[in-house]
Amino acid sequence: MLSCLSRGGGRPLLCLWLLLLLPPASPHRLNQQGRRGHSARERPKLLLVSFDGFRWDYIDRVPTPNFNIVIEEGVMVREVENVYITKTFPNHYSLVTGLYAETHGIVANEMYDPVLNRSFSIETDSIYDSTWWEEAVPLWVSIQKGGGRSGAVMWPGSDVRIHGVLPNQYLLYNSSVPFETRVERIVEWFSAPKEVAVDFGVLYWEEPDESGHSLGPQSPLMDAVIAGIDEKLGFLMNELRKAGIYEKVNLVVTSDHGMAQLSPDHIIELDEYVSRDLYTWVDKSPVVGILPKEGKLDEVYSKLVDANPNMAVYKKEDIPAHFHYQHNARIMPILIEAKEGWTIMQNRSGHFILGNHGYDNTLRSMQPVFVARGPAFRQNYVKNSMRSVDLYPLMCQILSIPPLPNNGSLADVKDLLSQEPTPSTPSVPPKVNENSFAPAVGSFLGVAMVLGFLVFYIRQVTLKQLPSLRHRSREMSQPLLQDLHL
Repeated sequence: MLSCLSRGGGRPLLCLWLLLLLPPASPHRLNQQGRRGHSARERPKLLLVSFDGFRWDYIDRVPTPNFNIVIEEGVMVREVENVYITKTFPNHYSLVTGLYAETHGIVANEMYDPVLNRSFSIETDSIYDSTWWEEAVPLWVSIQKGGGRSGAVMWPGSDVRIHGVLPNQYLLYNSSVPFETRVERIVEWFSAPKEVAVDFGVLYWEEPDESGHSLGPQSPLMDAVIAGIDEKLGFLMNELRKAGIYEKVNLVVTSDHGMAQLSPDHIIELDEYVSRDLYTWVDKSPVVGILPKEGKLDEVYSKLVDANPNMAVYKKEDIPAHFHYQHNARIMPILIEAKEGWTIMQNRSGHFILGNHGYDNTLRSMQPVFVARGPAFRQNYVKNSMRSVDLYPLMCQILSIPPLPNNGSLADVKDLLSQEPTPSTPSVPPKVNENSFAPAVGSFLGVAMVLGFLVFYIRQVTLKQLPSLRHRSREMSQPLLQDLHL
């Protein structure tokens, strides 16, 4: 069409008929055409890895060359404030929802829901009951509903059908599956043919949490465990290189919490202060949920509130606001929080561990590592602080999907990005209202184009066929041209 309208096209009448046959243009149609190149672009890729219980300062304790490579090629955050309580399931769900525990509903590793009259424990199959998870929408569900694909390896909640959706690719939790096998599987999913490759993946590993519990974070034996985690990170990076996607995948390596050293000399025995007949013990140390028997709340509270200076006791409505841990039925009427390094037990016959987490989330010992690299991140950049809930809007920005309402702030972490990522997932075209004037406007534009062409064509033909007009005076030719433009 452009060649037809250009000078020397030679067939102006043919061009006119082609213009008349074209469908009327509309803003909606033009908008769709403008998106073609955009939707054809490859989606961004993001892999979120959690080494459970990897405290922020472990990378400074022993040589960690692979962590150092990620930092040099990307970013590190020195202080990450995770969510209260600093336990595994609440924090892993916060990372993929951007919500505090009171909002997403996974308030502890052990829970009781008085509305459902059910109990939840990470030690039982109750974790596969989707009811517990559906107060929030994890990122793998959102990206799939937006037309993308996700893959999950052992991440808490990722093998549960949440809001009727499972990740496109996932592995049922099995702690006996080696880390290397987990890595090989998720790298396969990322490097699969374009139409089935995942865009977002989550990968979980149980260490160094398990060793931190049994040995205590201050044990010299933890050095080898930390070095082993660095080697595992190196294995992951090498597998991404072998698959040819190391430079394409945005890699985020973090954790759910840190770890504090415990001592058998720092034990609080509740049996010394209140009878077990008056309450039900819901969650484990260092933050214990207490469900008083009916009518016994004030009695239980009065027996505990000043019982031991190494624990704080709150009625639910008095839990400090900065914990964001109050507005959910699964938070018990009384909450006991041990001071750092102290353990709450009913008596000393219970199992004692040398390391634990769950304490106040502002404590440095509870805070996790955070490093990241990839095309979306700056290089060799160190940030002072962030909150773990900020990761969710950051990941949504990288993946170019709209975040759901969350407690995070993209503005607080945008400095980690190399530049503003451009949306690369196909957008849903806006619907045209049945009463829209777009078709009429489009038709008018089409008619105007045809009339304009007619005027131009008749003018040219007239000038060619009446050569004597060229020799007339300026006063005679101007009215003719003006008439033709009317």
